[in-house]
Amino acid sequence: MDSSILLYAALLMGGAGVILGSVIAIFVKIFRVDVDPRADLALELLPGANCGGCGKAGCADFAKALAAGEVSPANCPVSSSEQVSAISLALGIDSGSVTRMQAVVCCRSYIGEVRKMNYNGVQDCVAANMVAGGPDACRYGCLGLGTCARKCPFGAIEIIGQAAVVHRELCVGCGKCAAACPRGVIKMVPADALYHVYCNSPEKGANKKDICKAGCIGCRKCERLFGSKFKISGFLAQVNYQENAVVDQEMAEAISCPAGCLLSADDRLDAAYAKVREEKR
Repeated sequence: MDSSILLYAALLMGGAGVILGSVIAIFVKIFRVDVDPRADLALELLPGANCGGCGKAGCADFAKALAAGEVSPANCPVSSSEQVSAISLALGIDSGSVTRMQAVVCCRSYIGEVRKMNYNGVQDCVAANMVAGGPDACRYGCLGLGTCARKCPFGAIEIIGQAAVVHRELCVGCGKCAAACPRGVIKMVPADALYHVYCNSPEKGANKKDICKAGCIGCRKCERLFGSKFKISGFLAQVNYQENAVVDQEMAEAISCPAGCLLSADDRLDAAYAKVREEKR
């Protein structure tokens, strides 16, 4: 082969390499993303759950926000107090403080809710709710098809009978279950709140009694006894979490809710298991 051809080919390839290399270098310089080493450090110290409970897309996004000073370590609902302290110390920032939240399924449909039709479709709450408003006569209750349980990254929700139940010791308050619920039955409440009104329907007590044995009848007894610790929406009583209300066992016993709706999270869980055992007999 002619040596001039080889030389020409080598020069051509070399020239193309120089041009392409220069183009790549220019693009790297223009589109370079500077990585904050503090963000990498924060990411290593975070739990890595990527649950989104902090309001960010994931742990990497939260780590960048930490490095930028936009959030505090305490905004991560999954991090333990030790992890929050470690991140704070590593980044040299204040650990911050936030109110820890947990999920509560405000419904006791396992007690005896009437169904208006049989549903044999996709076992998904969103899908079922789109079919004539769902199979249950109550338009506000838990459908019990487990969409929230499947969305929970921590296995904190269990379907017992016809309703979802949250295991407090596993819930970190990421809010994915509440976002997935098509009826808004799941509420995010302060984690130190132990007693809740387990009903979600604002309809009149008489109407509720026709379709559910567990609904709040709107008697307002709780409000009369303890005022602003409770609020009434329509004919539904609710603990006034916005006022940092704390309802304890003594208050619950004094109220002695006629409908049995005011329960502690543990009592609600025990009642659900008891109902399932009763049905198996």
